[in-house]
Amino acid sequence: MKHPLDTDVLGEFLVSARSLAEYRAIFDLTEADLKGRRILDCPGGAASFTVEASDLGARVTAADPIYSRPAERLCSLAVSETDRGSDWAAAHSDRYRWDWYGGPERHRAMRHTAAARFCADLTAHPERYIAAELPSLPFRDNSFDLVLSSHLLFTYADRLNADFHLTALLELYRVSAGEARLYPLVDHIGRHHDELVEHLRKKLLDRGIQTSLRETEYEFHHGAHTMLILHGD
Repeated sequence: MKHPLDTDVLGEFLVSARSLAEYRAIFDLTEADLKGRRILDCPGGAASFTVEASDLGARVTAADPIYSRPAERLCSLAVSETDRGSDWAAAHSDRYRWDWYGGPERHRAMRHTAAARFCADLTAHPERYIAAELPSLPFRDNSFDLVLSSHLLFTYADRLNADFHLTALLELYRVSAGEARLYPLVDHIGRHHDELVEHLRKKLLDRGIQTSLRETEYEFHHGAHTMLILHGD
């Protein structure tokens, strides 16, 4: 899926390689959130979260349409996309807070390390990586104790409309037995989408789905320090 390129648009959907440390900060994850729990990461991209959290005792499944590609091609893509994302962030460094990472070069190094761990695990445990795409996932209702979704919804609000967001959120909630967490609530150039967030929260409430907003200690885009949580009563 592509989007017309200009000086202020990232272009194609970015395949990111984030680490467990980033996931902990982004989603405010605790040891209790991870230990022994069934977790879905959707979209999983080239993150090392699946292998790192599994090593801690979680039962993680990652879902992403890119997993339909052969492992060798996917590993090559993970590296090139890591560089594309890092180059973009460095070129637009004024849009970001670098204190969590310590600077653009450490950010790039962390992402390359995560991509390498992802590639090794993809080869060793391909069953953890399911080729699937929102808004329709091949999982039964209540399959996961915790669902995590980052950097798709809201991030690409310039090309995914409100109906897509709602359908995707309903699907993430359907496969969760407890809770779904989403981050960030800004798009890829840092624009806030408060009206869209409130519209979706009302639509979800109309369907009996409770939501809340939680502050996180992680903030990369300026002002992006809030996640949306879908949960039961």
